[in-house]
Amino acid sequence: MKIMRKIISLFSLLTLGFVIGACGGSKNKSSSKANLENELELVKAPLFNADSAYHYVNTQVLFGPRVPNTEGHKLCGVYLENKLKEFGATVTTQEVDLIAFDGTVLEAKNIIGAYQPEKKKRVALFAHWDTRPWSDNDADEKNYNTPVLGANDGASGVGVLLEIARLIQKEQPNLGVDIVFFDAEDYGAPQFYKGPHEEEYWGLGSQYWSRNPHITDYNARFGILLDMVGDKDAQFYYEGYSNEFAKSINKKVWKKAHELGFQHYFIKELGGYITDDHLFVNKIARIPTIDIIHNNIHHTGFAESWHTVNDTMDNIDKNTLQAVGQTVLEVIFNEK
Repeated sequence: MKIMRKIISLFSLLTLGFVIGACGGSKNKSSSKANLENELELVKAPLFNADSAYHYVNTQVLFGPRVPNTEGHKLCGVYLENKLKEFGATVTTQEVDLIAFDGTVLEAKNIIGAYQPEKKKRVALFAHWDTRPWSDNDADEKNYNTPVLGANDGASGVGVLLEIARLIQKEQPNLGVDIVFFDAEDYGAPQFYKGPHEEEYWGLGSQYWSRNPHITDYNARFGILLDMVGDKDAQFYYEGYSNEFAKSINKKVWKKAHELGFQHYFIKELGGYITDDHLFVNKIARIPTIDIIHNNIHHTGFAESWHTVNDTMDNIDKNTLQAVGQTVLEVIFNEK
């Protein structure tokens, strides 16, 4: 605003003040009305229950390692399928033999729970439910051949999605939601393997689903993958492939997290590129999908318990589960 360089009479000044005041009042009213309309447009999502999610994580861990071809894996698969049915989802399973890097035939099962399957507008929520056969990142080489219990790496993402499923049963968002539990994500070649290490050895279940979706010509507006979302003081950076294939979804989710006060967890900085299930969903199914994954680029990268015998319930923090679960709920309930 330019400064007037002339003397104004007291009357003129009072008159000018009145006019300016009136204009300012009008602007404030208009601004307040716009803010009110924006608030009215926001949908209040259900309140995520971190205690409930923690229980679902712990229940998976009680089955022991969920490595394909083991009894714990089979029993946990039945549990997950039944929980989705209990929570009102239309459940589809894909039981398929998948070939691992070393030729091992894996008896795998993708588990899909659909809500409002008749709706064309959909979002997809993903997590892997299997666990690593080897603790190949453990500090002690003697533990390399010990299967990972997978409280964080596997069970945490599934636990959050089970709680979301429970809440969606009670209150439906404006669009359809598909919850997909991928199998055989973590059977990639171990670090001590002397043969080739290729990215297609990972995410076997997501690769199969991406080529053979549970519904012919399936599509979704976007997908959100949850992986390692339960560790204490976890930090989630923009994952590289997520930013490449679904940058707008990254921004949407991180913006919502900051609005909810979870900026300590969701860092608006670019992290590393991670070969995870979302990569194959993006490349093969061509559904723009992001990965919410613990990836602290300033320290060790992944959580310290990653692919070690220490991936236990001792590291699971309800506050982290709350931050991730509530953020995802708010995003899907406010998707128009």
